[in-house]
Amino acid sequence: MKKFLCAGLMAHALFCISANAADAGAAQALAKKSGCFACHNVDKKVLGPSYKQVSAKYKNDTGAEARLLAKVKTGGSGTWGDIPMPPNAHVKDEDIKTVIEWILTL
Repeated sequence: MKKFLCAGLMAHALFCISANAADAGAAQALAKKSGCFACHNVDKKVLGPSYKQVSAKYKNDTGAEARLLAKVKTGGSGTWGDIPMPPNAHVKDEDIKTVIEWILTL
């Protein structure tokens, strides 16, 4: 019985890991398609902060997702330096939300 339980738990864990990897891949593809990688990178600053810097800054901020969605949609400046982020009104809210959720997991 223990063998079956352990096997079931392992299968579930592998499924969850692969599902999260697929979600991360889809979110990264959305970010590339939307032009986000022109100014950002996962682990190094380009024109804007790296996604890992953004994740670290907002790690314990429960309202970060909503604020970042608004900032990405309308643009902003001053948080990360003098270079403003242009508005991204052409990107669907659902796509922005998916990318932000991914960034906040880094």
